[in-house]
Formats: sequence, C-alpha cells, structure tokens
Amino acid sequence: MARYTGPKSKIARSLGEPVYGPDNYFDKKNFPPGQHGQNRKRKKLSEYGLQLKEKQKAKYTYGLLERQFANLFEKATAMKGVTGEVLLQLLESRLDNVVFRLGIGSSRNAARQLVSHHHILVNGEIVSIPSFIVKPGDIIGVREKSKALQVINDSLSAGRHKNYSWLEWDRDKMAGKFLNLPPRTEIPENIKEQLIVELYSK
Repeated sequence: MARYTGPKSKIARSLGEPVYGPDNYFDKKNFPPGQHGQNRKRKKLSEYGLQLKEKQKAKYTYGLLERQFANLFEKATAMKGVTGEVLLQLLESRLDNVVFRLGIGSSRNAARQLVSHHHILVNGEIVSIPSFIVKPGDIIGVREKSKALQVINDSLSAGRHKNYSWLEWDRDKMAGKFLNLPPRTEIPENIKEQLIVELYSK
C-alpha cells in the first residue's frame, strides 16, 4: 500500500495549511520550514506555483501519491461534468475517505489502515483496497469481528462523525450509506480545483 510516510507538519507548513488535520505543531509554527523560515515572508507565487500548490494540497489532504493522483485526474477528465468538481467527487468517493467521513477512522491514514487490514465491508463484502470507489447506494460498514476494536469505538465515541448530506450513518449497525456524490458546495476541503485543472491542461 503506497502512501506518503514523511514528516507531515513540514508539508503542512510548506503549504501554509494543516492538510493532515488538526496539528498543534503547525499552529505554533505557522511559517515555512527551514532555518530562516520564521524570518522569511512567503514569496508571491507565480501562476504555475499557485497551481502546483493546489495540486500538492489536494494530493496530501487525501493521501495520494503523484501517479495515483494523475490517474484519478485522467479518470475525471473522461467523465461527464466539470472536471475539477468530478475530481473532488472521486477523491471523496474513495473508500478510505468515506470511512474517515463516517467517523469510523480518526484520520484518513487511520481509515486507510482499517480498510487494508480487512476491517471494512462494502455491501457485506470485505474490501481491502483504500482506493476503491464507492458508488451511490453502497453500504459501508464495520466487519462483525471488528466491531469491538477499541480504535474504531474510540473514533466513533469521540464524535468525529459529522452530518454530511451525502452520507447516512446507523450507529447501531455500525454502517453507513453513500447516498449520492457530494455537491461541490458541501465538500469542506479548502481546495481550488480549477487551478489543478489548469495545471494538468498545460
């Protein structure tokens, strides 16, 4: 399972945004990393720099590597609709992201691990591929043998689950339903997807 394993706070500081979620270290040091980071003002980025930054932000936020992200963009361009919006909908439809949104995993990394370790079901069948694309109507749940796992119950009891219009959660069954593709206006991530489209269109 390929994933980024480097320093997360450093990436967040370089992008100027906590792409991996709440980060106390980032809050304390919200300036570029490096020896002179605190005294160095953020340079005004070129058009290309802004486009690249948005792509990096989306890539790290959803936990994809370069080739994975490029492949997903190619898939988005082949589908009907506005490419940037379709791209974000595909990212939101990844199984690891849906598990995170439902609150089963405390973070996208934790959700990815739960999926790859065979703890998650899709329509009653074990799916261990984090990049699996969930479709409207699919039921995503916790495997019966895994319902007692402390890491899952801690995440659920922490109240990380938020109400998203495209997801429905049944606490008793420990399962959720993917109702529809999320409208762009309701996807909470601060990503300017049009800049990503412009970058790949060059």
